Amino acid sequence: MALTKQAYIVGIYEHPTRKAPDKSVVQLHAECAAGALADAGLTKDDVDGYFCAGDAPGPGPLTMIDFLNLRVRHCDSTDIGGSAPLLHIAHAAQVIAAGKCSIALVTLAGRPRSERSESHLNTTQPNTMWEAPLQVKTADIYAMCARRHMHDYGTTSEQLAWIKVAASHHAQHNPQAMLRKVTSVEDVLSSPIVSDPLRRFDCCVTSDGGGAIVVTCPEIAMSLKRPRVKVIGAGEAVQGQWAGEVELTASAARQSGAIAFAEAGVRPTDIRYASIYDSFTITVLIALEDLGFCEKGSGGRFVAGGNLISGIGRLPFNTDGGGLCNNHPAMRGGITKVIEAVRQLRGEAHPAVQVDDCALALAHGTGWLMGTRHGSATLILERE
Repeated sequence: MALTKQAYIVGIYEHPTRKAPDKSVVQLHAECAAGALADAGLTKDDVDGYFCAGDAPGPGPLTMIDFLNLRVRHCDSTDIGGSAPLLHIAHAAQVIAAGKCSIALVTLAGRPRSERSESHLNTTQPNTMWEAPLQVKTADIYAMCARRHMHDYGTTSEQLAWIKVAASHHAQHNPQAMLRKVTSVEDVLSSPIVSDPLRRFDCCVTSDGGGAIVVTCPEIAMSLKRPRVKVIGAGEAVQGQWAGEVELTASAARQSGAIAFAEAGVRPTDIRYASIYDSFTITVLIALEDLGFCEKGSGGRFVAGGNLISGIGRLPFNTDGGGLCNNHPAMRGGITKVIEAVRQLRGEAHPAVQVDDCALALAHGTGWLMGTRHGSATLILERE
């Protein structure tokens, strides 16, 4: 039995704020932690494992463990950008199975909206020294991915727009979503160009906030009064530029997804709901192809016509509105992908978007920059 199959997600919390000028980052982490522990019916004194990434201030887990006054036996601060929380859940499952801890707390939080952080490459990092002179921003790199996909496979802007349309259909039912207005394909195509061919509505929102998740062992999960969501498959992978062999239309989801599906013993056609990292519409399309929901190059046709809209399409996705409409805390949306997947499996999503008999869900994160160096983490979750 895989190590991950011995762990359950028993607590979730998504911070309701989308702009927090009056809160510190550590305060947001703490409020998320308190919310997830309360959801699980546990307290901070029960936690013996802690996980966070680069969004935590200072020396990461050292700051947060001290601030939260935790007594932990294990900590992990592996940082692969926006996909880090999914990787942390997989790592938590592994160390729980190994007996290193029994109740793991994963937190993420940030204030990019209040701090007015700009999305650009950090020129102090040696791995960006060749991109920095070009003044390339995040949207520019994803625009190259979109343009290359259009060139190679005939994908159109109209097809990409359907991803935003689906997210907006879901966001209208989320009172906390930043963008609740239902959007049409025409609305997306008439929004201003950000980096050709990507337009404003192809891009995620920027928000403050965060989230937290509690993972535990079977014995403790059975003793709690919350619906049990089991981690049955997990995969992680990193993709670089392979010394010049850059892949603009494929991601590390090919590896992370294959590992997760093999571990879970299920296929993409078995998945009832999918949370897919959506920094841009093209991020979703490439991930869907690489995870095996459709053939490489057919993603445009797969997402068109409302195929991602709950109650209409074959694969409901991001039913909270996702990063395109709801929130993108700390510019790292991975943790909210898991939270909405757990809501779906518990039957706690908004009734208008709840997937009938949702027993199997996938959550996928993409961290850093698709098309250059990035990480992918995939979880397959089952309602028990």
